[in-house]
Amino acid sequence: MPFIQVKVIENVFTPDQQQEIIRRLTDAMVAIEGENMRPVTWCVVEEVSSGSWGIAGNPLTTADVRALAAGSPA
Repeated sequence: MPFIQVKVIENVFTPDQQQEIIRRLTDAMVAIEGENMRPVTWCVVEEVSSGSWGIAGNPLTTADVRALAAGSPA
């Protein structure tokens, strides 16, 4: 059974966006493995606390991710 695990920083994606992530990633996996695998393809979106995620030794916050999405440096 395929298991897709996605980790995101809390409060960056809305519940609707998280549902879209689940749908689209499941569709991508099914495109590779075949439609018969859809019923057993799991996808989990987990939120990580703001500041508990780091890149290059620097903590990343919800505000940092929003700034990046807006085109500003974090």
